[in-house]
Amino acid sequence: MSYNQPQFDQQLGRILEQAEKWVKKYMSRLLPVVLGAVGLLWLASGVYVVEPGHKGVVRTFGKETVRTEPGLNYRYPWPFQQVDVVSVDQIRRIEVGFRAGQRVNEEAMMLTGDENIVEAQMVVQYRVADPSKYLFRLRDPENTLRGATEVALRSVVGGMTIDQVMIEERARVQEDTRAFVQRLMDDYQSGLAITELKLQAADPPDQVRDAFHDVVRAREDREKLINQARGYQADIVPKARGEAQKILREAEGYREQRVLLATGEAARFLSVLAEYEKAKEVTRDRLHLETIEKILPDIDKIVVGGDLSQRLLPLLPLNTGGGEMLRPAGITELPRTR
Repeated sequence: MSYNQPQFDQQLGRILEQAEKWVKKYMSRLLPVVLGAVGLLWLASGVYVVEPGHKGVVRTFGKETVRTEPGLNYRYPWPFQQVDVVSVDQIRRIEVGFRAGQRVNEEAMMLTGDENIVEAQMVVQYRVADPSKYLFRLRDPENTLRGATEVALRSVVGGMTIDQVMIEERARVQEDTRAFVQRLMDDYQSGLAITELKLQAADPPDQVRDAFHDVVRAREDREKLINQARGYQADIVPKARGEAQKILREAEGYREQRVLLATGEAARFLSVLAEYEKAKEVTRDRLHLETIEKILPDIDKIVVGGDLSQRLLPLLPLNTGGGEMLRPAGITELPRTR
């Protein structure tokens, strides 16, 4: 099939001519519709949504005019008004002294108050407290916060010994640095609130790290032994005190028992004495008889009479091997009586 250029140009001209006629015929009708649709889209572009936990800051010709709460809101379309939506509940984080687990020496190396070098790494968590200040007061709030944290940490570390920074006062380092950073960011009108500041690491340089760790371990062992001794003391001292109190109570009870017993014996003696004073002869005989009644039942008795009472032999305790006593003729054993 051969290509005919004049014929093609002729057909294209007819198509363009028909299109021009159609545009002229319908343009007057379509133009208002198109302009109306564009206007509606332009007006609809002012509708925006603020998510929960966010704030909207509306600017009119670049100047802040209103803040909007979460929900469906409306502003005048561009170029009259613009809106910036900022999260005020999101907890953000920056790292000082390291990035993604890699140490940053120019930030981490610090000089302590006793002229030692320590490598400190810190994590700062913060949130946006004032959206307007956050948006318009600082060009780069995150880098400003990182620089302020480094300044505050160097200031706090410079006022302490290396032992305090590494072991003894880590919590104080965190709290003092947090207060210092918050004060700086408030002075900068950053609109940021520091929620938490954690000292990730505080170590000596690599060249002397092993020696410092040996010292730390020795101190930990010392504290462990001290705590064990205190625990033993806390266990044994109360037991000893309890045992002492027990002995004292037993002694007091024994004393009370002996005093009461002695008091009772004295009272009994005094009552007998009073009866004795009333009738001395009768009381003496009664006591004698009561004593004989207690003694006689537990001993062997032989009653003799007549001439045998003058002889010694009947009174001797001569027993046979079978346990029977040999008695001369005429001696009678009376039965025991109580």
